[in-house]
Order: sequence, then C-alpha cells, then structure tokens
Amino acid sequence: MPHATALVHVMDAEVRGRGVDGAIAALAERQHGVVAREQLVDLGLGRGAIGHRLACGRLHPVHRGVYAVGHRVLSQEGRWMAAVLAAGAGAVLSHRSAAALWRIRLSARRRVEVTVSRTVASRRAIEVHVAALAPDEVTAVRGIPVTTPPRTLLDLAAVLRAPQLERALNEADVLRLGSTVSLDDLLVRHRRRQGTRALRRLVQQGSIGAAITRSELEARFLAVLDEAGMSRPQVNLWLRCGRGWIEGDCVWRRERVVAELDGFASHGTRAAFERDRERDRALQAAGWRVIRVTWRQLHDDPGTLAADLRELLSRR
Repeated sequence: MPHATALVHVMDAEVRGRGVDGAIAALAERQHGVVAREQLVDLGLGRGAIGHRLACGRLHPVHRGVYAVGHRVLSQEGRWMAAVLAAGAGAVLSHRSAAALWRIRLSARRRVEVTVSRTVASRRAIEVHVAALAPDEVTAVRGIPVTTPPRTLLDLAAVLRAPQLERALNEADVLRLGSTVSLDDLLVRHRRRQGTRALRRLVQQGSIGAAITRSELEARFLAVLDEAGMSRPQVNLWLRCGRGWIEGDCVWRRERVVAELDGFASHGTRAAFERDRERDRALQAAGWRVIRVTWRQLHDDPGTLAADLRELLSRR
C-alpha cells in the first residue's frame, strides 16, 4: 500500500498540474469513484468548498466523511473502498467481504466488513472488527486495502460453520491464493483465536481441494461456452488411444480437440502431474489436440479462454 506521505506528494503534484477538481477526479479514479473528507482537506478544500461541491452535485455522501465523485452509482469495489475509507486510517477489508474480493466465497451480505486496530463503532452499512494486523497479514488488491488470503481464511474460521469454511478453503486452494505468510504460520501465530481449532482440523485432514467437484468444473466450463455462443462438446467420452482407452473430459469429435478440466484436488500431486502428461501424450499420438483448463482460468479470464478455444476449433 502506498505510504500516506507519498500519496500527499502525488496529490500536491496533481493539484498544481490539473487544478483541485482534476486532482479530485484523479484520486477518485484510483479509489473506485470515492474519496474521503480528509483527502479533500489535504487537497486544500475547506468546509465551504466541500459544502459547495455537495450542493451542486459534484460530491455525493456515501458514509460520514466519504463521498462518491460525480455520481451516486458505485461498483462493488467502490462500496468496499468507501467502507475502508470510512473506518479511517489503517482500516482494511476483511472477513466475508475480503473473501468476496479474493473470490474465495461469494457473499450477499449488505454490510461491508472491515478490520481496524482501534475501537471504531460499526455503522448500518459497515461491520467493524477490531484486531491488530501484522504487516504480512495485509495487502492491496486493485488499490483496496485487504487482508491476505491466509488471514482472510483465519477470520472466516471465526464466523463460518465448518462446511462453509471447508468450502472457502477449497476455493482458495483451487485459485492458488497465497502470500508471504502461510496459513500454517498464522495458525501458530494466532493459536488461541476463535475458529483456529476447526481450521487446523480441516488443514490436517488434507481435504483441501476436495469439494470442487468434477461436475462443478464441467458446469462452469459449459457455461463459458454457452456465454460465448460456442458449440458444446461431448462430456466424459471414452477415446481409443493406441492399445488402451482414455476418458476425455470434453471432446469435440469432428475437430479432434479434447479439453481437460484441471481441479487441484485431482491434479495437484506429483503422481497426478505425471499421469496427466502421459494421458496428453497418448491422446496427441492418436491425433487429438489437448488443452488444459483450470478453475482459475474459468473464473478470472473466461473471455480469453473462449477466444483461444474458438481459434483452436476453427483449425482443421
């Protein structure tokens, strides 16, 4: 995260080069459309100047001391950023809201969860948790201060039931989320924290990754194809290869293309890695073109994946 002094220097330069309103717009662009009152004061605006911009619709209140710039409509990132700014210096997105940002777990909760190191009252739209976070437990994603994936999982352990927690662990593992400090390190560091016993039990069971099923991978892949207007393949089709048979995950017979769907639970070990390459080699030797598709690719960049696959299927 940028140092506060450095941010002030950047804003000073923008004020000189673009004027106050240009500097406000540039700041809002970096912060998903929102600014804090303290930041406006740093730009040289007094109470009257802020009030004038509120009256003429250049600023719109989101929380006490936090404003949307230019219009009231905010993205999800804007709502998260506004909550962090409203909680004050050192606040970070956390718990279920952080999990949603990391795509570990979707959340329909209207209240945004943040963590601060001092006592701050919760608000109608913001749930505040108080905890001292180490520097290696926080980061920033798209400019939003947020707990790291391991710290987010640790926080989730205190507020989720075991099945929900296991699901979040699975998703984090499939997405290959990590940080400079591991989940094991945090379990030692915070051994007495609420939820750590359940979290440690799930980790020790070695079941991480097991809940992303083959059917879920297939459903998501087929949905990506449908959204792109592409033809559906045959699913789980046995193919004759040399002296044996191999079951292809998704097969386009005419184009002789096989898409193998990689979930970490079934493909994350060294033995599985070797077995997968042996399968690929056998399929290619039999005249099939093989691509591998991961859960992360399906979630993070389905458009590029669909475009690449369309190009591959167009070649004969």
